[in-house]
Amino acid sequence: MTIGTLTQVIYLVSAGAFILSLKWMSDPRTARRGVFAGVGAMVLAVAGTLLHPEIVAFRWIVIAVVIGTLVGVPLSWVPLTAVPQRTALSHAFGGLAAGLVGTAKYYMWLGDGGLTTFRMGAIGAEVLLGYLTCTGSLMAAGKLQEIIPTRPLTYRNQNIINIGLLAVALVTAVTLMFRPELSWLFPIVIVLSLTFGVLLVLPIGGADMPTVISLLNAYAGLSAVAMGFVMENRLLITAGALDGSSGLILSIIMCKAMNRSFTNVLFGAFGRVQAAGAAVEPRTAKSATAEDAAHLLENARSVVIIPGYGMAVAQAQHRVRDLRDELAKRGIDVKFAIHPVAGRMPGHMNVLLAEAEIPYDSLIEMDDINPEMPQVDVALVIGANDVVNPAARRDPTSPIYGMPIIDADKAKTVLAIKRSMNPGFAGIENDLYFADNTLMLFGDAKAVVGEVVKQLAGGQGVH
Repeated sequence: MTIGTLTQVIYLVSAGAFILSLKWMSDPRTARRGVFAGVGAMVLAVAGTLLHPEIVAFRWIVIAVVIGTLVGVPLSWVPLTAVPQRTALSHAFGGLAAGLVGTAKYYMWLGDGGLTTFRMGAIGAEVLLGYLTCTGSLMAAGKLQEIIPTRPLTYRNQNIINIGLLAVALVTAVTLMFRPELSWLFPIVIVLSLTFGVLLVLPIGGADMPTVISLLNAYAGLSAVAMGFVMENRLLITAGALDGSSGLILSIIMCKAMNRSFTNVLFGAFGRVQAAGAAVEPRTAKSATAEDAAHLLENARSVVIIPGYGMAVAQAQHRVRDLRDELAKRGIDVKFAIHPVAGRMPGHMNVLLAEAEIPYDSLIEMDDINPEMPQVDVALVIGANDVVNPAARRDPTSPIYGMPIIDADKAKTVLAIKRSMNPGFAGIENDLYFADNTLMLFGDAKAVVGEVVKQLAGGQGVH
């Protein structure tokens, strides 16, 4: 068997492992197997690539691996609250890699006359998608880290400017397909792509970051597909297509979950706060103590816990598990209601709760839990805000009107843990907090839940 044939066999096995990885990761029971399959597929892909006979010196490859390791290892040591921005940085690096490979190939083939129309078209797509993914992902990471304001930063005629900028970049790239020798146009494509990536994410608010993350994932995958055509690497095309299509499907799911138009997402025209409705009179929320909460929980037959970003910030997931265990000892039915966009990236709450070893069969999706909410004795909201705001159902003037929410307000009693009455990412008050059946528990989620657990464990929940 020749080295070339061996490489293609390795690529075939790797592609199969990538497909199985996605399949297994779609189910919590096989997710761990899916992760290992994905890692194995990538190891095989790299090994197969290193067998290419045209590689005559490994010096620069080794240097790149060392630098990548020095940068990557520290980036892996981030708290789970920082996973969204860490993911955005990964997309930025992937997009930058694709853009740089396309740039290098352009100038290499420009010198030896290897720029065919097809190659130039692939390079154009790779550079456009790669560089806009890079800057767009950096903007998303900045907003998630709150280095950049999380509110939508809009400007006049933003859609016209964005679409016009993209159109000029496309026209320039197409021109290069037929006149690749016009090398002065290539830097223009790069600059326009980088600029478009910034303007794409700039008008998007923090509340819409889960959709942005999944969309940038799709862009990164598509740039990898284009890079595969440039490099004539079938595995890269396959892996990029899997990445791009899964990101696209996830983006559509996120848009549905947030009642957003996917067309608007493509042009960065979402996340804008609409005009507020008429002013309302000041309202007062009722507060409770940890002892009150323990009393209500211990006397309940069913409890639904609704986690949000506040739980992630407080790193309260282990205290939440302790609370679940205490309630389960008393024969109380405890479930977790998971909104598709709770937190700052898809699956954020699932990851946190899994880290606390809470069984996956206790995690119920929004559409499945909502019919049960009217029969629930206590809904415990931990750091969730916009995803439980009843204004989404009944206030047409609200910026989140039409957004599917978890119907926490329909439970018999609602306990809401929050640091203060400050609004969430959407910038509006939560009507749930002022409802007659809601009691507020103010403070850090970890401390508050810990105190409730202490009351329950001490047998002080009932008087």
